[in-house]
Amino acid sequence: MANLHEKSAEFGVDVDDSVSSTEAQSELSPKQQRRVIRKIDVRLVIMLGAMYMISLLDRTNMGQANVSGMNKELNLTGYRYNIISLTLFFPYIAFQPLAAFLIRKIGPRVFLSTSTLLWGSVVIGMGFVTTWNTMAGIRAILGALEAGSFSGYVYLLSTWYERYEVGKRYALFFILGSVAQGLSGILSYGLIQMDGLGGVSGWRWILIMEGIITCVIAFLGFIFLISFPDEVPDNSKFLTPTERDWLIKKVKDDRGDVHIEPFSLKKFFAAGLDIKIWCYGLIYFGTTTILYSIALFGPLILRNTLNFSVAASNLLIAPPFAFGAIINYVNGWYGDKYKQRAGPIIFNMVLCIIGLSMLGWTKNPWVRYAGMFPLTAGATSNGSASITYQANNIRGQWKRSFCSATIIGMGGIGGIAGAVVFRSQDVPHYHPGLWACMACALMNIVIVCGLTIRLRFENRRADREGTAIEGENDGFRYTI
Repeated sequence: MANLHEKSAEFGVDVDDSVSSTEAQSELSPKQQRRVIRKIDVRLVIMLGAMYMISLLDRTNMGQANVSGMNKELNLTGYRYNIISLTLFFPYIAFQPLAAFLIRKIGPRVFLSTSTLLWGSVVIGMGFVTTWNTMAGIRAILGALEAGSFSGYVYLLSTWYERYEVGKRYALFFILGSVAQGLSGILSYGLIQMDGLGGVSGWRWILIMEGIITCVIAFLGFIFLISFPDEVPDNSKFLTPTERDWLIKKVKDDRGDVHIEPFSLKKFFAAGLDIKIWCYGLIYFGTTTILYSIALFGPLILRNTLNFSVAASNLLIAPPFAFGAIINYVNGWYGDKYKQRAGPIIFNMVLCIIGLSMLGWTKNPWVRYAGMFPLTAGATSNGSASITYQANNIRGQWKRSFCSATIIGMGGIGGIAGAVVFRSQDVPHYHPGLWACMACALMNIVIVCGLTIRLRFENRRADREGTAIEGENDGFRYTI
């Protein structure tokens, strides 16, 4: 079989490719097909999930470090902690478009593994900082190095699976992130027991050890991470040419964009004229505002509002994320099985509203803590639900790349919002921050309802008039 790189760079498939793909499909039994998908799951979902898990841990470990002594050593009075939290997000947003371009040009294995190694080294260095403004500057460097990592994970996953396979994979991917956030408190509690070892404070050990773990995962990424399906060579030990061609045909039949189009800067940025992309971005902005608020301020809320001890504040953050992992997978399974994407998002946002109400406007501390469960479950589950929503309704490799970068950039803006809405002067109730999160949840519900009306109209018009959807008149329909 001819190598896929030698085939047409344009979107269509030539005669030889069609024959090859048909033969590949007939040569693979259903059992062999399931084996191919399992191989991809193990190499791709688990490796990317581990990288996402550690990236999220490195972005959000300030909460544990702060309640474990960083606030005193770095004299984090006034808005200093908020400044440290949000400086990461400005370069994180600014470098998204460049990173989206580089991951295709350099390749995901080299790009993602190298950036992970670099930011892991930066996190280790954060453990030796002595002033708050230096910490803020280093967090900005961390943001620049992490830019493109998450959009790269999302983009790479979307190229390997059909639209109604990817929901469960995104859910598992985000579950590993929930595990990271849940275990971060337990891990931090264990690491602060090293307080004084080598003359280093406990909160510094949190950063140093998590940085070392990041570097280890980066080296594993160099070994195990795989590239895009159209870049798998004939002599690959991972997939045979027959398996590769079967997979490419399967994805092409589902949405028709497995082959990359020649790069055009105009075409890349022209995707920004599609209002749907910005709607998907706003949904993710609302989601990450809530999610980063929980990650950055959850331990502080438990400590300052509910009056739990430092140890309890670190440990009690874990159970809500464990509950969120269950809801996340159920969401992904339901969406794939019934081919629905809007419903799970609305359900998640209702959970957030219930949790915020319990956390902010009840008196019993344990009832308020119970509100963390639906709040965390709704926010973490909506990460995968919103990413799957856009992945199912975008076509074209460069448009998909632009959309991923835009959404993650909007998520970074949500990180900035999440870093500032909970202010020190609002202790102990934090009502302005809770209202801001509730407004984001309501905004997401309104946007999804509006998109549902728009996408349903487009589908019905295509059924009635035969109009093209996403540039191709080949039977593709939006998933609602």
